[in-house]
Amino acid sequence: SAVLFIGASASRAEGFAYWNKNSGSSHRQPAPKGMPPLPTEPIGVEGDKDLEDILAQNRKYIEDQTAEDPEFFQKLPNKPNYFWIGCTDARVPANVLMGEPAGNVFVCRNVANMVVNTDNNLLASLQYAVAYLKVPHIIVCGHYSCGGIRAAVTRFNHMPPLENWLRNIRDVYRVHRVELDRIKDPEERHRKLVELNVVEQCVNLYKTGVVQRQRLETKKEGGHYPVPQIHGVVYDPKVGLLKRVNVDFAAMTDDLDGIYDLYEMSYSEMTENLSPSNSTVEEEVIKVAEVTEEWPTIKKK
Repeated sequence: SAVLFIGASASRAEGFAYWNKNSGSSHRQPAPKGMPPLPTEPIGVEGDKDLEDILAQNRKYIEDQTAEDPEFFQKLPNKPNYFWIGCTDARVPANVLMGEPAGNVFVCRNVANMVVNTDNNLLASLQYAVAYLKVPHIIVCGHYSCGGIRAAVTRFNHMPPLENWLRNIRDVYRVHRVELDRIKDPEERHRKLVELNVVEQCVNLYKTGVVQRQRLETKKEGGHYPVPQIHGVVYDPKVGLLKRVNVDFAAMTDDLDGIYDLYEMSYSEMTENLSPSNSTVEEEVIKVAEVTEEWPTIKKK
């Protein structure tokens, strides 16, 4: 029998291979032209962490949690305050870096934290989070050193479906090409593209019918501000720091009025009664990620 190993979707994944237990041989698909060669040693040899290790760690987790509170799992709620749209990169675990307990973060992840209008996985998760769980805050989190972002700016065909997905990031670069091309340092340009990609994915959320409908309903119900609120943040895996993307979404989404509005009340009309100091999405937050220079954890307002 053969064991198939499916690697990470990041651009650093060099191909795939499987290890045949019976023959003791490995078979590999050659790396694409221009990509680094695959390793020569077998993949999946004894000593790798396998499912039994994971199951044992799960038992230890249960012991630790119930030792502090025997009814921990019975009381665990599914009433999240946040819907997190993040990257599949293993260095960006939502609950851990937010400092939030289990039950408080509803999560959907994909390559480069994209909000794509043909991604039924993301859209179904968004609908469930907003329309049924009534999550008041949506966070789009990008991260520096993102393999998906780096891959999208290379002149290389990564082949479908990955290349189809990366084309959405190429579109972000096209929209902001003048600003990005002014940045001569490649790493600084990469970091800026990561941030701009977060902004564009936040804007894509405003275009969706489920978000518009929920914001309209909460506004009609007399809420202080329409929900869900949408926040853009970027994580730096090299230092563990989570920071806001500084952008005035209220001003930015004025350009969407009349084009993407699905209801009579536009985004600008929904926010017209907010005080000037609280008029932008980023400032109208009750609970949101706020980090300090000393320690990269979340503080609650």
